[in-house]
Amino acid sequence: MFERFTKDAREVVEGAVGHCERAGERTVGAEHLLLALLDRESGRASTALAALGLAQRKASVRGALAEARRRAGLSRAETDALAGLGIDVSEIVSRVEEAHGVGAMSGGRAGRGRWSGRRSFDRGAKGVLEGALRSAAGRRDGRIGDEHILLSLTMRPGVAGEVLADHGVTYETVQGVL
Repeated sequence: MFERFTKDAREVVEGAVGHCERAGERTVGAEHLLLALLDRESGRASTALAALGLAQRKASVRGALAEARRRAGLSRAETDALAGLGIDVSEIVSRVEEAHGVGAMSGGRAGRGRWSGRRSFDRGAKGVLEGALRSAAGRRDGRIGDEHILLSLTMRPGVAGEVLADHGVTYETVQGVL
């Protein structure tokens, strides 16, 4: 499938691997793909994000992703579902961070050495890339571009899609500017 990716889409995937490496994580997630899209200053996805006003709010998106990492990657919907069961995720995060330091639930490998092996893609990231393929096919595009990765991120449940939606970036809004 990777051979069908445009140069821009390949750079997004490579950027996601870079974000994963810098975080000291073993697997690339959908959030890494979103961070890599935010880094880009060219390509159709970058143009769409700028048209939707996200270029000026990148720091807010990064902050929302960091906050979700503090909650062990739980989306707000998952946090709300746990609250319905009487589990206060904020309280758990506070207690864990009090005992083990800020960011202890983020899943990073801080203090445990660097992972030097090749990064694999988690289920969420694989789903985003598969969704990008379906998006390209549905639009009758011969290649998979960074815009298809963005469209796929907006369609998938989870932190990345939730953060985009909170910032006004949905499948419909992206479709409207492409």
